[in-house]
Amino acid sequence: MTGSMPTFRHGGCVLSLLLVGCATSPHRPPPPASGEASWRVLVPPDTVRYQLALGEVSSGATPFKRVKPVYPPSLLARCPPPQEVPALLVVDEQGKVDEVRVTDEAQADADRRAFIAAVRTAALQWQFNPLTIDRWAADADGNSHVVDSETKPFSLDYVFRFECHAGKGMVSSADTKP
Repeated sequence: MTGSMPTFRHGGCVLSLLLVGCATSPHRPPPPASGEASWRVLVPPDTVRYQLALGEVSSGATPFKRVKPVYPPSLLARCPPPQEVPALLVVDEQGKVDEVRVTDEAQADADRRAFIAAVRTAALQWQFNPLTIDRWAADADGNSHVVDSETKPFSLDYVFRFECHAGKGMVSSADTKP
């Protein structure tokens, strides 16, 4: 019986230390909620493209600066079902996004308007290489060269997807070719 007493006392000390450790550990607040965004290309079946004439070559119309939309912070706590926001980005001759069009914006409720605003805020900061159309011709020796060039406006369709999991948001999107 005396052999079991030291074990009991030792166990009691460990239990006391554990209880003291629990009582003095500081309360840590949960990490703040955060969100992300991404996108994917969308090519609608009725997409109209520039028709190039013989000797014309297009280049550019590629993004070099994309800003991710921010998941609306006011919606993170509620974590609504996934939302997709299709948007048409209208790009000017210099490659700057001039306008962002969302088809159902007028009928959107407050939550959806928050997602649309996030898309618009980010997309208006995007920059593209200008869409350039070069006209080529051959000289008398058969060597081809650029005769002239012009830049054109273009538009791309994107679908931005917003998802929330356990108070953390994620956004994705898609775009189409000019």
